[in-house]
Amino acid sequence: MTEEKFIHDCKTVLKFIQLYCESEHIKTKKSKNSIQLNYNDKNLNKKIDYLLCKKCKKTLNYSYVKLQECIHDDKPSCRKCPKPCYDKAEWKHLAKIMRYSGLRLGILKIKNKLFRRFKKSA
Repeated sequence: MTEEKFIHDCKTVLKFIQLYCESEHIKTKKSKNSIQLNYNDKNLNKKIDYLLCKKCKKTLNYSYVKLQECIHDDKPSCRKCPKPCYDKAEWKHLAKIMRYSGLRLGILKIKNKLFRRFKKSA
């Protein structure tokens, strides 16, 4: 996996987990944190800030470690991976987050396209 792909995947996982956490853990205390991205023992000089509850932070850290350890040069989606590295319980939890957030991001994307289209014609 290239460094750019690694950074993109880290940001994508974070976006999905943040959306899930904001919606599902409304009353849970969240703390501001950051991750310094490292890939193949190399500091990428890229820091990502985020605001998550403890449970979602744990999920993000777990996902980050698994992304770092991915053995594939051309990384498939984890769902299609011939050698999944996630523990079954963690994989099910992240799959739930991805389904939840993916649906909302898809709906938001459609909503924004429709809004722009109607705004242009008005």
